[in-house]
Parts: sequence; C-alpha cells; structure tokens
Amino acid sequence: MYLDLSYNNSFIKDDPISIPHRFSLKQDIEISAFFASIFAWGQRVTIINKTNELMNIMSEAPYDFIIHHKDKDLKAFKNFKHRTFNYTDLLYFIDFLKRHYKKYDSLEEAFLIDQNPKKSISIEKSLIEFEKYFFDSDYAPDRTRKHIATPARNSTCKRLNMYLRWMVRSDDKNVDFGIWKKIQTSDLLCPLDVHVERVARNYGLINRKQSDWQTVIELSNNLKLLDKEDPIKYDFALFGMGVNKGL
Repeated sequence: MYLDLSYNNSFIKDDPISIPHRFSLKQDIEISAFFASIFAWGQRVTIINKTNELMNIMSEAPYDFIIHHKDKDLKAFKNFKHRTFNYTDLLYFIDFLKRHYKKYDSLEEAFLIDQNPKKSISIEKSLIEFEKYFFDSDYAPDRTRKHIATPARNSTCKRLNMYLRWMVRSDDKNVDFGIWKKIQTSDLLCPLDVHVERVARNYGLINRKQSDWQTVIELSNNLKLLDKEDPIKYDFALFGMGVNKGL
C-alpha cells in the first residue's frame, strides 16, 4: 500500500486551513479555525471566502471581538449566511465562545471535559461532551444543533475531527498547528469526507458498508496499523489522491 504523503506540502493555499494561518495569537487561530472547519462543506473556494468575510467583519481580530463586542456590534452580521448557517446560528456561536473564553484561556479545554489529559484521550467522548457543553444553555436554538455533530447521533463528525487535526498535529510541513498539547496525535481520528472515504475503500482500509461513526473508527484503527503515533497524517494522502487523481 502506498499513500502519497507529499500532499502534506500543498494544503495551505487552497484549503480552509489557510485562514487561521494568517493569525499568530493562539486564540485567533483557534476561533478562525473553528469557523473555517464548521463552514467546511461545499466548494473550498466558497468556504474560504465565507470565513474570510466573517473574519473581516470581526476586524481581523476574532478573539478581541468575541471578548469585547457590544450588542450593537452584532448587527454587522445580519446578512451573513453560509448555506444553512445563518445569523441565528452565528449569534449563538459567538455567545458560546464568549462564555467559554471568559472561563478558559483555550478552546482545547472544551474538548477535555471529564477526561484526564495524563491518560489517552477518547475522541469519541470528547466530541460527545463537547456537543453537550456547546448547547448547555437555556437559549440554545434548536436549529443550531445540526452544525455541531456528535458520535451520539452516529455522525462521522468530519468537520470536528478535521478541526482537532489542525489544532493537535504538528510536523515539519507546518500545515497543522500543533498548538494543543493535552490531546495527543495518537488519539486523533480521521476526518471522513467523500474523497477520503472513496480512496480508503479502494485501499481496503474501510470494509463497513455504511458511512457513520463506526466507519471513522474502522478507518482510524487501520491507519494506526501504519503509524500508531501519528495515524491521521494519512488524511493528507487520502484526500489529495481522491481530489487530484480521482481514485
């Protein structure tokens, strides 16, 4: 089996991860990357454009905006929309981030609820508890729940797994950021999109017929057989080969 890791060199320019690479402040990276990952369905050009639009409205200082904005500042987002993500959803996301950052220095803590960072982290538990934590508010809109996936609904959680990859992985290619240290690269699970899934099936890395949370587990476990310490580095190869070679 040959998975071409050279794709690790070509992701930044035309990928949504290009957005957080514009920032240096840890919290700005976390916030811009979070929105870029949440918006990551559809064409990559559109995802990048909409995330750039959001960052522009936040005056290219998302953390400062989240912490210090006034109610009147939120009117600037009135016409913001990306596919089914609308003004109502955005207001709640901003509200959640403000509440979180008033308590914690990093968004990493939101993915460590009821877990011991000194031991191996369960990403399944991280995502389940994150979704609960995210919507732990009396005024959380029901319509917004579709934008935060959870294994509890058997979702593949592609966008959140991708976000975790961005924040946790670190290598000499400098694509992923590696700014979160409590979750290990060996704990990560593979973001499963249509390109990754197609190539993985061609290589026999997925046998399960469905495309659900258990499929993510199967693929990730098979990638750990190739590299138990950094299995999700193969996400680059699977995605790149699917997009560029049509495998």
